[in-house]
Amino acid sequence: MFTGIITDIGHIKSVEQRGDLRIVIATGYDTTDLAIGASVSCSGVCLTAVAKAPGEFSVDVSAETQSCTAAGQWTAGRCLNLERALKVGDELGGHIVTGHVDAVGTVVSVEPEGDSTRIAIQVANDMAPYIAAKGSICLDGVSLTVNTVTDNQIGAIFTINIIPHTAISTTFDTLKSGDQLNIEIDVLARYLARMKQVMA
Repeated sequence: MFTGIITDIGHIKSVEQRGDLRIVIATGYDTTDLAIGASVSCSGVCLTAVAKAPGEFSVDVSAETQSCTAAGQWTAGRCLNLERALKVGDELGGHIVTGHVDAVGTVVSVEPEGDSTRIAIQVANDMAPYIAAKGSICLDGVSLTVNTVTDNQIGAIFTINIIPHTAISTTFDTLKSGDQLNIEIDVLARYLARMKQVMA
């Protein structure tokens, strides 16, 4: 479990195709206390540390995970938003995040707004009902608040606001139109939708 508060920007040092993809991620974390088997959120994807060395750790990415996440996510040189798993007693600064990607959204526009940046993201019809103005959403592992939601023929476009601190503390400072983002909807929305489905 995570909070969506990014604590490091890592980068993919190498990718090796085995049965799954073995990915080595360079990090600023002190890996001496990163246990093998520990969960790490990598741009919103909960992955298991399977090996480690000073300044780096390795994860295996299955074909299923590759098919459900943003295009180009698992390539050498790619930067990743990292967050270690929540510990009991830690500050819950964002919202409850599981690291399970529900969909991939596409950036429609990136526009300056004051000192901040307003980003518009298109999602498909199956995701549109789960996104609400002033609700929480996780994008590439980052806990954010939805500003607006506008339905359209292929789903909905929602907007978020990125303050300067968030931009420099995440990979969002290089975000551009056409980029894809891993989306995790708020866990409460997921359960409410399931309850509604069963009750119907």
